[in-house]
Amino acid sequence: MEDCVFCKIIKGEIPSEKIYEDDLVLSFKDINPGAPVHVLIIPKKHISSINDLTEEDSKVIAHVFMVAKEITKKLGIADTGYRIVSNTGENGGQTVPHVHFHLLGGRSLNWPPG
Repeated sequence: MEDCVFCKIIKGEIPSEKIYEDDLVLSFKDINPGAPVHVLIIPKKHISSINDLTEEDSKVIAHVFMVAKEITKKLGIADTGYRIVSNTGENGGQTVPHVHFHLLGGRSLNWPPG
């Protein structure tokens, strides 16, 4: 999608501080972190929201969680706890129309968030 900020990051048109990259996903530091560790994990395929997932997308979504597990080890939060969040739709707090997952950690995370 031409005007998608995450697609532009994937293409290298917008810089990011990459944490992980492979053929299916990209992970980078959030520019407005909500915790000491706050990275985004995004599929390279443009999918607007969780509501737009297809059965064929299940492989990449499962892969996101395997990548998240590796990232938590790399960033030293695997044993201390972390949160993975995906917002869907305007009322759900989704601000970028590209499926993405927030990986947060490095401090105690209260519930509800905020």
